[in-house]
Amino acid sequence: MEHDDPAEALTELRERRVGALELLQVAAGSGLAAYAVWALLLQPGFRRVPLWLQVPYVGASARQVEHVMSLLRGRPGKTVDLGSGDGRIVLAAHRCGLRPAVGYELNPWLVGLARLHAWRAGCQHSVCYLREDLWKVSLKDCYNVSVFLAPSVLPLLEDKLKAELPTGARVVSGRFPLPTWQPVAVVGEGLDRVWAYDIQSNGPPLLS
Repeated sequence: MEHDDPAEALTELRERRVGALELLQVAAGSGLAAYAVWALLLQPGFRRVPLWLQVPYVGASARQVEHVMSLLRGRPGKTVDLGSGDGRIVLAAHRCGLRPAVGYELNPWLVGLARLHAWRAGCQHSVCYLREDLWKVSLKDCYNVSVFLAPSVLPLLEDKLKAELPTGARVVSGRFPLPTWQPVAVVGEGLDRVWAYDIQSNGPPLLS
């Protein structure tokens, strides 16, 4: 299978036109100037995350969410979205019957936005959004994992996933592929492409 160049996807991401709603969500993801000052000076928990492990938020498109669901739909076990942003993937997972569905997000503005979306959808008691550092949560009971993270952190993420995920788990990575794992399925084109990886008893298959 073709293994896309992350640089090409980054270029496409920069060139894609952003709508008003996306601008609002990016503003929430960046935390606005006041929140940035507050987080830097007054919130020790945020400062404990190394800068190189902090991932900027860009919401998944409707097509990206659809592609993720196509690779997870019908699978049993706990579903988690690492860096869940405004919660759209967790909400879609619940609607597809993937339960329980949990989102881990460190940014409190985005956690609040995700809970608002769940409340508006009438699912506030059915999905769970936790303000947690994705690098510190345990994945030992997770069988379906969604990630939309920057290429710079994916090698470290591979180590965490391999060490913690149980046999039979599936990881779906959006926008950028995991650098050394061999995908079992690829859906979509360009920036909307997503890759699925299965954890076997001896770990995930590696690229040759």
